[in-house]
Amino acid sequence: MIEWMKHLKTAFGLAFLWLVCLIYFTQGFRSFVWTAVSYQLKDRLRLSPSASQFVFSIAFFPWSIKPIYGILSDCIPINGKKRIPYLVIATLMSLVPWFILGVSAASRSSMQHLIILLTVQNLGSAMADVVVDAMIAEAVRCEKALFAGDLQSISWLSMAFGGVCGSLLGGYALTNLGIDIIFLLFSLLPAVQLFSCGLVEENSTDGEVLSEFSASIDSHLLHGNAKHLDEDSSLEKKSYDGARKRKKSKKKNKKTQFMPRKPQAQSPRKGKCLAVQWFQSLKDATYSLCCAFKQPIILRSMAWFFLAHVTVPNLSTVMFYYQTEFLQLEASFLGTARVIGWLGLMLGTFTYNQYLKKMKLRRILMLAHIGLAFLNLVDLVLVSRTNVAYGVSDKTLVLWGSALSDAINQLKFMPFLILSGQLCPPGIEGTLFALFMSINNFGSTVGSFVGAGLASILDISSGSFDNLLLGITIQLFCTFIPIMFLFLIPKEATGIASKPDS
Repeated sequence: MIEWMKHLKTAFGLAFLWLVCLIYFTQGFRSFVWTAVSYQLKDRLRLSPSASQFVFSIAFFPWSIKPIYGILSDCIPINGKKRIPYLVIATLMSLVPWFILGVSAASRSSMQHLIILLTVQNLGSAMADVVVDAMIAEAVRCEKALFAGDLQSISWLSMAFGGVCGSLLGGYALTNLGIDIIFLLFSLLPAVQLFSCGLVEENSTDGEVLSEFSASIDSHLLHGNAKHLDEDSSLEKKSYDGARKRKKSKKKNKKTQFMPRKPQAQSPRKGKCLAVQWFQSLKDATYSLCCAFKQPIILRSMAWFFLAHVTVPNLSTVMFYYQTEFLQLEASFLGTARVIGWLGLMLGTFTYNQYLKKMKLRRILMLAHIGLAFLNLVDLVLVSRTNVAYGVSDKTLVLWGSALSDAINQLKFMPFLILSGQLCPPGIEGTLFALFMSINNFGSTVGSFVGAGLASILDISSGSFDNLLLGITIQLFCTFIPIMFLFLIPKEATGIASKPDS
């Protein structure tokens, strides 16, 4: 382990490795502070479950537009640099909202202020997520491609370690510290991240204008439909992606083609100002994405994953209210359940790579939704109190439900990663993959809105869970809806190869 770290340090430099590990650790550690946000909405603002879910849906929307951040940083350098300036801006956007929430009781007590600050914070986190992955892509390409898997591994380990620490410490902090102290403590991480940005040097692009988008898409359209990527490398790159919201971004930048290496010869149109060059670069990037995305094999596959989210109401916030108010589960226990969830997520990744990668994706996705329906049955048992009659404790059901939920969702998410990588045309894999991730994120956001609407229609509120059983039953039946649309997924697609339907 020590020798491995020394090799990475020699290849990439200590400052770069530190920044990468810190950003990924912070992304995982976010569970520490977002647990506090959940309790702030429930206990201090006394919002209903549907209102709380509405707040979360809006606050996490910036994760649905990640390609915009990538295209901006690719096409519009700041002071000749494409990454570090954007990373500084993103870090400030992550730091300031938590600091304000920590020092201002008025901001914490207003739903409108909370929505604005949490949205800005997520905007900063999502942008930092995109930029650091692009920096990794450049470092691997420019320094030593041999260490590509090692960089991905250390970043994933950092995020997983942050997730475990955040989940464990979050419950303890809620029991022993005030909400304001928790917000201020978490703001220390982006503060350290901001300082660390100054330790990494970046070469100037010297006004380089990107043209890879148009060239790659023209080549792609001339040679036909999207082809799958190299089998072994495609599977290897995706097998490490664990956490849902975070690993989406990892793929994007693993393949991003735009990081400035060294000044290249350029021939900008004479008489054109820099702003016109930037506009043309943005136009080419957008056109390339649209041309690639309009292909039926890509459009149909992404439509299924979007439908798989929007057709199933997300009642996670409602269940959080039920567990904390009706079942009286303490924050420290829910933190432990999240740790079990992380372990389940890793188990899902391992199971997929060991036993399911040769299975057709249609079959994997069908089995995943059947598994999710089974978890709905577990929730039905919990809410109906049937478990009490058979001597099974609530905590046992919650722990097993958390582990199985993350494991099964990972079995569903891994085919998305595999298929997305296979469908990306050469040359624009990074940004198109980010678009796929954003569509998936947006579908999840819409699913949360649908869940909030269902909770509101059923009049499920804090302290009133009479109709929760009906809500979970509706969710159970909706879980089978995406199975009816599996014809949208390429028939012969597996975790190793993808062949479009004829």
